[in-house]
Amino acid sequence: MDEQAFEILAGATLQRIADAIESAAEDFGSNIDVELDGGVLTIELDAGGTCLVNKHAPLQQLWVSSPVSGAGHYAWDETAGAWVSTRGGGALLPTLARELSELAGITLDLEGES
Repeated sequence: MDEQAFEILAGATLQRIADAIESAAEDFGSNIDVELDGGVLTIELDAGGTCLVNKHAPLQQLWVSSPVSGAGHYAWDETAGAWVSTRGGGALLPTLARELSELAGITLDLEGES
């Protein structure tokens, strides 16, 4: 994938995650602070803790720092049509949805288009 395609895909994924979290927080009456700035998505949770998701352009990956699973790196898998862990841990969106549901008590729908 070329740089421009990576930037578009990664940016759209980060925006989708941010939008889904904001919507779920409203639906569940949860106060989660979500900020997307310069390719870095910061998610500050009520219960304490911060989750970060950011673009890493040199490797064309999305990097995650989670209070649940620690650090993770995800590369786009064209066959799967998903951001997949480089360490064999599964896909980004279901993993992130599960972890944020645990931490914030909300239900996230991130499984649509990637």
